[in-house]
Amino acid sequence: MGLLTVQGVVAGYSAADEILKGVDFTVDRGEMVAVIGPNGAGKSTLLKTIAGLLKPSRGSVTLKDAPIHGHPPREICRLGLAYVPQEHNVFPTMTVRENLEMGGYVDTKNVKSRIERVFERFPMLAQKRRLAARGLSGGERQILAMAMALMVEPTVMLLDEPSAGLSPIAAERLFESVVAINREGVSIAMVEQNAREALAIAGRAYILVDGRNHRTGDAKALAADPDIRRIFLGG
Repeated sequence: MGLLTVQGVVAGYSAADEILKGVDFTVDRGEMVAVIGPNGAGKSTLLKTIAGLLKPSRGSVTLKDAPIHGHPPREICRLGLAYVPQEHNVFPTMTVRENLEMGGYVDTKNVKSRIERVFERFPMLAQKRRLAARGLSGGERQILAMAMALMVEPTVMLLDEPSAGLSPIAAERLFESVVAINREGVSIAMVEQNAREALAIAGRAYILVDGRNHRTGDAKALAADPDIRRIFLGG
């Protein structure tokens, strides 16, 4: 069993609206796993269910062999899982440093030293520590959102469409940061609209279609598959 394991999960936003129809998903220790697929496939719903924002009607989610499905998001965060949503992932009127303090709210011990480690990791944030988050560029805000997630020292980070709305250059810098975080030992599950780039940096990938597992395997092998390229990568 993987570090994070989803088995047969059925979930949605109401009893009559099942978005996920029995999804299986695993992330092993140190892995980066991409989740791609068409709009409406259930990719973001999968991350929200893992993070505790949605409760599955069937199936299970385990972290380090312990069940977490149905637990409150704050408790799941304390267990070592950090979720970075696509939108509304920073506090715009607060400074960069205040955002990091908010990121460490589930464990207020050693917050100052954890902030200093984040500043060492992201010098750009250190330089702009007193700037309100709304004054950051889109790419910088995404970096700040990931840095806030790192404040809980997670073993697994869930990223939902991190490059959405970013310029190609900003997206490239963001993906470099994602790779660096993964190399430092944080396992990552990433839903990404830029399927080509996601498959280039991930080790494994899942393709979801209509709330079900469609394909899974080595990310680079999937990227090279002619059918996958034609249907999901635009040729």
